[in-house]
Amino acid sequence: MSGSVMAGIPALKDTYQQLKTRMDKAVKDFQTQLTSLRTGRASVQMLDQIRVDYYGTPTPLNQVGQVNTPDAQSIVVQPWDTSILKDIENALRTSDLGFNPQNDGKIIRIPVPPMTEERRREVVKHLNKVLEEHRTGVRNIRRDGNDAIKKAAKDKLISEDEEKRSLDEMQKLTDEEIKRMEEISRKKEAEIMQV
Repeated sequence: MSGSVMAGIPALKDTYQQLKTRMDKAVKDFQTQLTSLRTGRASVQMLDQIRVDYYGTPTPLNQVGQVNTPDAQSIVVQPWDTSILKDIENALRTSDLGFNPQNDGKIIRIPVPPMTEERRREVVKHLNKVLEEHRTGVRNIRRDGNDAIKKAAKDKLISEDEEKRSLDEMQKLTDEEIKRMEEISRKKEAEIMQV
C-alpha cells in the first residue's frame, strides 16, 4: 500500500513497516497451516506437520525420505534410511490425522480413505479454530500499532489529525488482512466439504 498515511509520517514509517510485515507473516502462517489440513484427496502437504524422531531430533518427514502421492487415495513415504521405518510409522500413527500406515520393510504406504461427513465437519471446525487464532494474532498486532500511534501523539511526534488518520489506517489494514484470511478459509472449507 504505497499511499499509506503512516508510511508518510517519519515518526511512524518504521512502525508501519514492522506492523505490515507482522500481519503479512500471520496471514502466511495461516496459509501454511491450512496446507496440512486434510481435504478429500491425498496430498503430500497433509504430512507437513509430522515430525519423526531421527537420532533424537524431531525432523520433518520430508527431510528423512521422499514423500509422494501415486494416486488420489494414497501417500507413499520412502525413507532414505530404512532403519527409521518404524519411527516414521509411529509418528504417523500417533498424529491426529487418523491414518493407518502400512510398512512393507522398504516403504510406508498410507491409504487416504474418503472422509466421512463427520470427519469433514471436524476438519472444518479445526479450520475455524485456526482462523480465529490468527484473527486474534492480527488484532494483537493492531493493538501494538495503536499503542505506538498513541505514544507518538502523546510525545508530540505527530499531530492529532495524523493520529486519527493513522488509527483509521491501522483499522483498515487489520480489516484487509482478516478479510484475506477469511477468503482463504472459505475456499479451503469448500475444498474440504466437496465430496
